[in-house]
Amino acid sequence: MARRTITVHHVRAVLRGAERHGVDTVPLLRGAQIPPLLLGDDRARVTAPQFARLFRELYRATQDEFLGLGSAVSRPGTFAMMCQAALGCRDLGAAVERGATFYGLFPGGPDLVLERRGDEAVFGVRSDLEQDYFLAECLVIIWHRLCSWLIGRRIPLRWAEFGHPPPPHKDEYELLFGCPVRFGAERTGAGFDPHWLDAPLVRDEDALDEMLRRAPFELLSRREYGTTVAEQVRRVLARALRSSPRLPSLGEIAARLAVSPATLRRRLAQESTSYQRLKDAVRRDAAIAGLVEGREPIAELAARLGFSEDTAFHRAFRRWTGTTPGAYRTETERPPGVPPYDSSSDAFPSGGGPSGGGGASDGGSEEASRG
Repeated sequence: MARRTITVHHVRAVLRGAERHGVDTVPLLRGAQIPPLLLGDDRARVTAPQFARLFRELYRATQDEFLGLGSAVSRPGTFAMMCQAALGCRDLGAAVERGATFYGLFPGGPDLVLERRGDEAVFGVRSDLEQDYFLAECLVIIWHRLCSWLIGRRIPLRWAEFGHPPPPHKDEYELLFGCPVRFGAERTGAGFDPHWLDAPLVRDEDALDEMLRRAPFELLSRREYGTTVAEQVRRVLARALRSSPRLPSLGEIAARLAVSPATLRRRLAQESTSYQRLKDAVRRDAAIAGLVEGREPIAELAARLGFSEDTAFHRAFRRWTGTTPGAYRTETERPPGVPPYDSSSDAFPSGGGPSGGGGASDGGSEEASRG
């Protein structure tokens, strides 16, 4: 299944810390095979491997697990030590509280909090992290996925809230967090059923070592959701595109989901999307991945995605990204001597990953419960 692409807003956000510290980000973008010119167009998107490479480049340049986004440096290995400290806890609630206490020991560290409110548990970030809400969002995402990993089960979120006004890319948030979202809250956090806090930890030190060798990408690359109607429709479309350029119609998808076309239309509208928007998104993501990661001629890529004419594909791609397929491929070509992307090389040099960092990378396996 084609992985989701990532909005350029998240690319800009993850660069902010390095820019504040005077790091030249153009070589980092080029090392990640992200054309710097893409940052000027709000429609632009990158693939998950491009974003992962950028994350790795930023980590190496800043030597900071928060990539310069926090008010203080989080030295390499901090996240690994926090995980080691939490691993021996009796249950998830104790592990989260120990992890929050651990980060509270560092001046300028994130002020994390776990609260139990009757029939609800809330994990949040008290401080504004130097007004960089992107880092606060990442902390919530990474900790949610880490908790799911620790107990070997996906923890569904009931809601997520953010201590900032709705950004231009606000429509990305429900897809990223897999739950209703709201903006302008007192702080950034997420709520879930408190019974998960009583779940025992099922990971041992060997499993932790393996996860840390691939952190943060072991956590960033996990697709944990797929329960909304829009996600179900997108999954059907993405799977169909792997085998045929002809995508199922709305009526055919409605039959698979055992609802009427009118009901499916209404439910998609309630989730602020439509069949056409989902179909375009699946083709857009597959097109970007094909241009960046594949070498097939553009005409063949267009035909594989269901376009009867090259010109129609060019028009659609320009509408999606603000540039042409040929220009996008040229700008993202791998420099001479740089090997193809290999996720196994993404481990941090220290063997530990950040407690926060770019949860926008929204692709990969579909269940956090799978190793």
